[in-house]
Amino acid sequence: MKILLVTSSARGHALAEALHRSPQKPEIISVCANNNPGIRAIASQMHVQNLMDFESIVRIVKESTPDLAVIGPDDPIGGGLADVLEELGLPTVAPKKSLARIEASKGFARNLMEKHGIKASPKFRIFERQANSQRDLLEEEKEMYTFIDQELQGNYVVKYDALKGGKGVKVSGEHLMSVDDGMQYALECLNECGRVVIEEKLIGVEFSLLSFVSGKQVVDMPAVQDHKRAFDGDTGSNTGGMGTYTDANHALPFLTAADVKRASEINRQTADALLRECGEGYKGILYGGFIAVKDGIRVIEYNARFGDPEALNILPLLSSDFVTVCQAITTGELTEDLVRFEKKATVCKYIVPKSYPDKKDEKGMEVIFPSDLPDNARLYYGDVSADEQGRLHLGGSRTAGIVGIGNSIAEAEKVAQEICSKVQGPIRFRSDIGTADLIQKRSQMMEDIRSVSS
Repeated sequence: MKILLVTSSARGHALAEALHRSPQKPEIISVCANNNPGIRAIASQMHVQNLMDFESIVRIVKESTPDLAVIGPDDPIGGGLADVLEELGLPTVAPKKSLARIEASKGFARNLMEKHGIKASPKFRIFERQANSQRDLLEEEKEMYTFIDQELQGNYVVKYDALKGGKGVKVSGEHLMSVDDGMQYALECLNECGRVVIEEKLIGVEFSLLSFVSGKQVVDMPAVQDHKRAFDGDTGSNTGGMGTYTDANHALPFLTAADVKRASEINRQTADALLRECGEGYKGILYGGFIAVKDGIRVIEYNARFGDPEALNILPLLSSDFVTVCQAITTGELTEDLVRFEKKATVCKYIVPKSYPDKKDEKGMEVIFPSDLPDNARLYYGDVSADEQGRLHLGGSRTAGIVGIGNSIAEAEKVAQEICSKVQGPIRFRSDIGTADLIQKRSQMMEDIRSVSS
């Protein structure tokens, strides 16, 4: 068994580790965007290159003849790498390009849900650059201004309608401080990609529910909560994610059983809608970004792959054979019985350079991790490189995800915190992720929101 793993980052390390521990003992052929030391230690072949160089990936496939492919990041998925690999006869765990539009185009996702009766969207409108004259342009701008100012009453979100490395969404009150700011960013989006999505800003608590999907077959993973802000107390700039946690019951403390059931139902409805819309089944990971609001659950966005850090929490809990699950996704034999997760809680805290995310002042400096990890912890390398002596050096982005595993969130948080505190170098991490105080704030916020509506 040989598996082509196209990936990068700590998510890629987690995927490699999950594949590696399979009883099938696969040989992993890695195509990676950087010389990730964690993936290098696992893979039998390591090709460091641009993940969008599909011609090079095709050559690697023809030379190494893998039996299965797994694609991690959004860009190659959105760019159609699964189509290229499937045409070579290589079963691939990732959706084809038309199906990957669920992530690559915010407008496609909203229109799909509306067309197929999935009632989980905020109020939204999609604006396209179709004007042929200055007068038409002014009319377009007037429509956008009216929608933001009057229909949404200045509480809005502006979304770039294409992949932009997780930085295409801006929110009023956080990134955009006025209707004029919103208009300026919306026009930037229109000028760059020809389309922009403007929608209602929702008030609630966010969470993620990821599912393995093969056509209409949908099997859920544990629910996860991410923390985007750079510093303790949810302050500072947004990041790719500073850490995440899951609970031992695979729900989250601020969610009801009905909340989780509804998110699961929406994922199933979306998989079915994609099948009907695109004429073929979605094969891969469907990642629903949800928000619990006063009267239920809404979709913020969909992603077409594992999240980072979410994969770092979820994959260590997978007690069934990940390779078998991947094979079942590609063959249409996915069932609930194939997928088992330990009833444990996890807390992931990301180690990052001190100046992250605004600067890269520490890039190239040495970072030292504890040499021995307990059995109830995991370390996944991200933007870090090793020199000839084996010393590790910081990149400019997130360095490594450290995961604690326990019978409770508190137990898992203690493990992660203790290991993070032992990392040496010009780094930092959020010490509040997974703590009782922060979780209580989320739960209280949810209680307050719902008590107002009742």
